[in-house]
Amino acid sequence: MTLLISIAVAMAAGLFMTRVMNKLNMPDVTAYLVAGILIGPYALGALGVPGLGFNTNAQVENLSLLSSLALGFIAFAIGTEFMLPKLRSTGKQATVIAIVQACLASVLVAASLIGLHFLIPDKISLPEAVILGAVASATAPAATLMVVRQYKASGPVTNILLPVVALDDAVGLFLFALAMGIAKSLLGGSMSIMGLLVNPLAEIIGSLALGAFLGWLMTQTERAFHSNRNRLTLLISFVTAAVALSMLELELGELKIGFSPLLTNMMMGTVFCNTCPVAEELMDRENKWTSPLYCLFFVLSGAALRLDVFSDLAMVGIGAVYIIARSLGKYLGAGWSAAVTGCDPMVRRYLGFTLLPQAGVALGMSLTASQILGADGAVVRSITLFGVLIYELVGPALTKQALISAGEIAPQRRDARTGKTERIEGRKHGKAKA
Repeated sequence: MTLLISIAVAMAAGLFMTRVMNKLNMPDVTAYLVAGILIGPYALGALGVPGLGFNTNAQVENLSLLSSLALGFIAFAIGTEFMLPKLRSTGKQATVIAIVQACLASVLVAASLIGLHFLIPDKISLPEAVILGAVASATAPAATLMVVRQYKASGPVTNILLPVVALDDAVGLFLFALAMGIAKSLLGGSMSIMGLLVNPLAEIIGSLALGAFLGWLMTQTERAFHSNRNRLTLLISFVTAAVALSMLELELGELKIGFSPLLTNMMMGTVFCNTCPVAEELMDRENKWTSPLYCLFFVLSGAALRLDVFSDLAMVGIGAVYIIARSLGKYLGAGWSAAVTGCDPMVRRYLGFTLLPQAGVALGMSLTASQILGADGAVVRSITLFGVLIYELVGPALTKQALISAGEIAPQRRDARTGKTERIEGRKHGKAKA
């Protein structure tokens, strides 16, 4: 009973916080995250009142299955943005941008932290610096998608943003596997081609293959139903099954095949939207059904943020270097690669700001590092938590402002008499109407 009350309080807190943040013109995702912090173990939860928020981090972790499910629906929704007509016009550009910005962010963070290692070797080691460089490559698709949907953003930046965020995770997974191999060798282990290249490639290819099969199977099964109500139930069951299947791990000798829930569901969404004639209509219905789930997901994400990382000033300093270097890498990498691939000027100018949010994938990487590397992984976990805390609170607002500046979200103003927020029309794709 207490757990259900905590869930109810979490969703109510998220909804009421949107009313507060709306007055500040902040996106809903930021409101959900702030609500999560307020009812988490470091605020109301610290009072120890059962049901009034979450009293411990363990209570939040007990609901990780709901978070995984929500992330599956978010990944599926991003996958449906990969319509073939769009891919023909932006596919090459999105691929180049995703690789360049992820790699540049990784290199700048690793180089900066390696420099810090030589200044304060007792605070950060070389393996930690290398792994944090790989963690820096990941971008949070959930926050980005929520901002785009809430404000109905459309235009050149939005069109290329979602494919870049989706491809970013595949690049990040590969870089992380490479970094883990290097870190193990630095700690006295051996560096193998299997660990560096084959296993991460197997995870990416396996995830894409599983997602493609499930997407095809869902399209074939959908033909047996004629009401959108039943088709929606079918869609929800397939996404749930994809999340469950992607938790499997297969071992074939030295080859370990894991699956990424994000990549699996993204590919399933891509295949489904390109093969099912009623996919667009079903996604409209799915968006309404999943809104409460997304609210709960972000509130839980806020509650899971560890405020105790601020207790160590050295970690705060290292975290600040991590944030600055990663932000520069994302912004410069997106801008340079967009220019090289001939993207719209608005894409070159504003895309980098929309790639800053960081959450689930990065946290998953840091958790893996802490489990495998022990004490060395603990520092990775702390710095990642620090970065996620800052990025998740600031990133969605920056994404919103960048899309407003690019003319893809109509600016808003509050009516002093009614208190309601209304759009200021007159801008489209960065150009003012005459």
